[in-house]
Amino acid sequence: MDNTTPVTAVDIHAHFVSIDPLPDDGTAPLCVVDPAGGRVVRGGSVLRALTSAAWDVGDRLRIMDNALVSHQVISTLPVMMEHAWQADPAYARALNDSLAAACNSGGGRLWGLGCLAAAAPLSELERCLELGLRGIMVGTRMGSSDLDDPELQNLWAACDEAGACVFVHPVDGGRRVLRRAAAPLDTGLGMITDTAMAAYALVFGGVLQNHPTLRVALAHGCGTFAWAAPRLHHVVAAAGDDRVRNGDWETLTRRLYADTLVLDPSLLALLERRLGPNRLLLGSDSPLLPLDDAVRVLDRAFNSGDLSTTSRRDLMASNALEFLGLTTERGAAADAALISTRRGT
Repeated sequence: MDNTTPVTAVDIHAHFVSIDPLPDDGTAPLCVVDPAGGRVVRGGSVLRALTSAAWDVGDRLRIMDNALVSHQVISTLPVMMEHAWQADPAYARALNDSLAAACNSGGGRLWGLGCLAAAAPLSELERCLELGLRGIMVGTRMGSSDLDDPELQNLWAACDEAGACVFVHPVDGGRRVLRRAAAPLDTGLGMITDTAMAAYALVFGGVLQNHPTLRVALAHGCGTFAWAAPRLHHVVAAAGDDRVRNGDWETLTRRLYADTLVLDPSLLALLERRLGPNRLLLGSDSPLLPLDDAVRVLDRAFNSGDLSTTSRRDLMASNALEFLGLTTERGAAADAALISTRRGT
């Protein structure tokens, strides 16, 4: 861990886009930067426009400074992660090399989560850790496999053994999750439903039970899982499914981490109750969404009492350090620095 910049706030959900040359099989998402700006393209289609903070570390650090965020955990764009899993391993390797280079140029303020290729996931996981990345980002589905698919058990075992953290992000923009397809529904309901399905696989599908020290965080507040978990347990128990023993689902649920990207501070109260105060992590989706907005939601949650048992230090920093497998010895002086720098205090 870098000791130059005090760890006062860690954003664990942020994306970085490589502008280095990437292997292209004709279907690969690529970042193009020219006088007109930046954008992710695939073939002849533009998938997303980008600001320079997506690839420029200096611009990213300035945004972090303005939001009073000391550190950030960066991962590639989900569309690139999805392609990496299905493509030649060279694409994942190139993304991870660029990510590690960005972290190395960030003055110790950036940590990275790599991506994997289905052809050689364990070797690329090992390489990610050798590059200094803290773990991996995976999709709510990996190709056609849900996270409790037996084919993925060796990957979870390897992450558990190596101490690599896992960040789960919805895939395909929430498409093909709901019976009705439309952009507002895909993004507004599909993504959070897909995330809840991934949480179901982790808790009720045996992943966490089989890997007792595996650290997993889910994007977008765990989706709808915090609301659905008691109902899921009731249905599983009524069906006589003994994969999770009676009562264990609560313990396993509280093994999950979740970011705070829920857009409304009142939604954080149940998330805090369901997962526990030591499992909430600041997350922003920066620079795709404004980092300032994510911080303001948390300030409102603390000021209103919606977050009643989570401490500001834990949510802003300590929980993330635990998730990342890092430790800190800042003591009371750092606590005071954190409190004094947060808005609304």
